[in-house]
Amino acid sequence: MRLLTYFVFLVSFAAFSQQNLYEKEIAAFRKIRIDSLQHENGYLNLSGLFWLKEGENTIGADPKNDFVFPTEHSDSFLGTIILNKGVVTFNSNEANQVFSLGQPANKMIIYEDKKTLVLAHKSLRWFIIKRGEKYALRLRDLEGEYVRNFKGIDYFSIDSSWRIKAKFVATHGKKLHITDITGRNYLEDSPGELHFTIKGKKYTLEAGGTTDEFFIVFGDLTNKKTTYGGGRFLYASAPNKEGNVILDFNQSIYGQNISIIFIDRIRNEIKFNHINDLIDQITKDVSTVRKLNSLKVTT
Repeated sequence: MRLLTYFVFLVSFAAFSQQNLYEKEIAAFRKIRIDSLQHENGYLNLSGLFWLKEGENTIGADPKNDFVFPTEHSDSFLGTIILNKGVVTFNSNEANQVFSLGQPANKMIIYEDKKTLVLAHKSLRWFIIKRGEKYALRLRDLEGEYVRNFKGIDYFSIDSSWRIKAKFVATHGKKLHITDITGRNYLEDSPGELHFTIKGKKYTLEAGGTTDEFFIVFGDLTNKKTTYGGGRFLYASAPNKEGNVILDFNQSIYGQNISIIFIDRIRNEIKFNHINDLIDQITKDVSTVRKLNSLKVTT
């Protein structure tokens, strides 16, 4: 009896230690995520997305500008951004205090052949992106309200049963149909499918990304209620020699509780299959909501 009791104790202790190590692993993952959100290139400081028209586009805090920057962190006029057949230049003067790599940005090319420069003014940072055939200015505010008010993320409780072993099945030549926020339709390579079983029910997810790291978009019953309506997102490492992949849904992105207050309908539902398109749409949605001037969003 003593031997049996000792054996049960050892098994229980081992299970407890394994669970404790797993919870530490998830805690480390969540810390990395928080750090990435708060980083200068993180999502929290995204403050605006402005689509360029061919020709001149003025920027600054004055409402007369084509692109209006936050008044508390911008001078009234900062300069002019010129789009000319895929090449973007910035014209300004030293008095406007706009910098690139620590040097005054007076007259310079800031986007050409997919190469972009980051411009800075006070706490603002901006650069040019291309989506399809369209060009946009993406604005960051390192002292924006979401950066200042961020108190962390509410997560679901850690549940190790949602660490699932999936079977990877390669689908050579398979394409995923993607529609981005510009309405552009294109095809993206899919390395394969992930097959797994949860509580006796079989599921299949199509993987994006590469064979080295999968990027997976999925939906569940929490969408639109306690998580983001556009979907949830998961990264997974390449399969092992047996073709198995670990899907850890405790590490899914947008797995946090969100309080939602309905104010007005701002757009129709959009399906996202690419993370960059999601980021662009979130930025655009924030700008639209701010214009309603009746809702204070907290993160």
